[in-house]
Amino acid sequence: MSKKRKFTIEILGTIIGAGIMAIGISLFLLPNQLSSGGVSGIATIAYYIFNFPMGVVIASINIPLFLWAFYKLGKGFVLKSIIGTISLSVFIDVLDTLKPLTQDKFLACIYGGIITGLGSAIILKAHSSTGGSELISNILKKYQPNIRMSYVIMIFDIIVVSLNIIFLKKIEIGLYSAIAIYLMGKIIDIVFEGIYFTKLIIIVSDKSEEISKEIGNVVRRGTTGLYGKGMYTNSEKLVLMCAASRGDVSKVKYVARRIDPKSFIVITNSREVVGLGF
Repeated sequence: MSKKRKFTIEILGTIIGAGIMAIGISLFLLPNQLSSGGVSGIATIAYYIFNFPMGVVIASINIPLFLWAFYKLGKGFVLKSIIGTISLSVFIDVLDTLKPLTQDKFLACIYGGIITGLGSAIILKAHSSTGGSELISNILKKYQPNIRMSYVIMIFDIIVVSLNIIFLKKIEIGLYSAIAIYLMGKIIDIVFEGIYFTKLIIIVSDKSEEISKEIGNVVRRGTTGLYGKGMYTNSEKLVLMCAASRGDVSKVKYVARRIDPKSFIVITNSREVVGLGF
């Protein structure tokens, strides 16, 4: 894929994500005084206290953040983020004229959090932002590549929600907003990391080679032998490691226990497996 085409797709993803975010904010969170955190959460405070348009407040707060991002992330990222911020501001102000989809705060925090998180995840996938906490998370990731952007967004949003409680003086609103922010973070993680968990199976047995061959024949899964040592017995053993789908776990266990009823088996979730068969 050419750089120009990739950049165009990322801009399109940014605009789509901003539209989805605006639906969650304008049709669920904002009408029920719930905060989505971030700059939009600060704008919510200004909206209810000073009656300032949310779109205008969001756009004005992001200016220093964009300057920082331009220095650290380059003009391409900043251009996409400006498009995302303007799109979100326009979508919010347009959708703000429509009737909210629910007046139930619990439903609003659930669906608002999920929809807003989905939009935010699409934007982050496009290596873009709509300013605010998303922009901050991208900048911090430049300093710390291993940092989880969903955590940065959630921490920043929790601070903003706390400010909402202080200024709007409604603890219940803050509690509902916290639910929405938690769901937003989980949706971002799901989009980035997926909901499909591969299982990692560790088998310790005196009959490792026999078990390995049977797993290959019956389950059609490969195994890797790791040399280990039992510290209590001081005996060396071949430890089997097998990555398998959820549906194969019971088959692997059956094979191991049938061949060696005394086999020691550990099963854990593996967030991601890349390679032959996966």
